[in-house]
Amino acid sequence: MSQTFEAQHRVPEQLAGQRLDQAAAELFTDFSRERLKAWIKDGALTLDGCPGRPKDKVYGGETLSLTAVVEDDARFEPEDIPLDVVYEDDEVLVIDKPPGLVVHPAAGNPDGTLLNGLLHHCPGLAAVPRAGIVHRLDKDTSGLMVVAKTLAAQTSLVEQLQARTVSREYDAVAVGVMTAGGSVDAPIGRHPKDRKRQAVTAGGKPAVTHYRVVERFRAHTHVRCKLETGRTHQIRVHLAHLRYPLIGDPVYGGRLKLPAGAGETLKEVLREFPRQALHARKLAFVHPASGETLQFRAPLPDDLLMLLDFLRDDRETMR
Repeated sequence: MSQTFEAQHRVPEQLAGQRLDQAAAELFTDFSRERLKAWIKDGALTLDGCPGRPKDKVYGGETLSLTAVVEDDARFEPEDIPLDVVYEDDEVLVIDKPPGLVVHPAAGNPDGTLLNGLLHHCPGLAAVPRAGIVHRLDKDTSGLMVVAKTLAAQTSLVEQLQARTVSREYDAVAVGVMTAGGSVDAPIGRHPKDRKRQAVTAGGKPAVTHYRVVERFRAHTHVRCKLETGRTHQIRVHLAHLRYPLIGDPVYGGRLKLPAGAGETLKEVLREFPRQALHARKLAFVHPASGETLQFRAPLPDDLLMLLDFLRDDRETMR
């Protein structure tokens, strides 16, 4: 089975000087650079209506148009993985992802992923690139994700993400006591020495995170973060950049810090907390077909509720 995919994107000024295939990969994020390169060579992806070459430079302002036949992706097997479906219709699917579930197969995680579960839940997603996944959560981040069930819905959602009109809000528990909320406007890119990490770097992509304090504890803060952009590990990197890393973050959390005078139970909870304390609590987007704004909320999972309870008990005990 195959479907025809059609979409257009205007090349933003910040991509000026890049190769055509590089710029296409930035704009048509549902497809790999190699697949886009093949479509450029075949004439399925044009530059201002004209054929181009992958190595051609873009200058900003051009229109990239893609009309291509997308075949079913048979690389991944459907698996009966329980999914917490919050909402579903013919166009979109919203799920509340549990911590510990990898979103997309990769080296080290060839199966047992959300993508495999989606293919079992909705076999028609085999005809949509990446089984309709348009944005990701880290393996150990819980919360809301939207999945497109058709190519048209996927195009719409990707455009909304690129236009920064999808609203995404997170709960996080950070190390340190914040005095007030604020915003972080700092570019994020690959760490110059560790390619598995991200970092605030001058050569990175624009990244903006807004945050506000929900509750303060003796040595920690419950914060609510709203993404303006969606870079890899964005909240984790930005809060660590502010010197307020997330509890349990194995990559950006740094050395474990225990509150002075904390009881043994809290110390054990902080030592053993199994993941970064981050949850995608709220998601809003425009429905691709109806044009209606849909909004969803996911309650805090049990592990974060327990963590907050222990931090409150410690605060009250030490008063």
